[in-house]
Amino acid sequence: MSRLAPFSLRLTIQERQQLEAQAGSMPLGSYIKSVVFASEAPTYRKRKKPPIAEQQLLAAVLARLGQTRTASNLNQIAKHLNQGTLSIDEELEADLNAAIAEVAWMRVTLMQALGMKP
Repeated sequence: MSRLAPFSLRLTIQERQQLEAQAGSMPLGSYIKSVVFASEAPTYRKRKKPPIAEQQLLAAVLARLGQTRTASNLNQIAKHLNQGTLSIDEELEADLNAAIAEVAWMRVTLMQALGMKP
């Protein structure tokens, strides 16, 4: 079954808040369709909020990303490597090892938050 283009509906802030409160954890579009079409509306899976532990792990990764310049530093290293101007000294080697450790920590933490085995 193909769907037509999206339908837009303008609401006041209060109207939107009321709809979101009534919808609970159900996606807003699904809730509106279920009310409008009542028994004819298709059923949808409700969105589950991730457990608190997973949210905390994801927040820790985001916080770590905000505190470090790992992504920027790796980008600069790749730029110099591609230009052929990269010379590896002890300081750069230490920075690379720190970046590798950061990325490894983020990988393991993200996998835990997603319920996967590292």
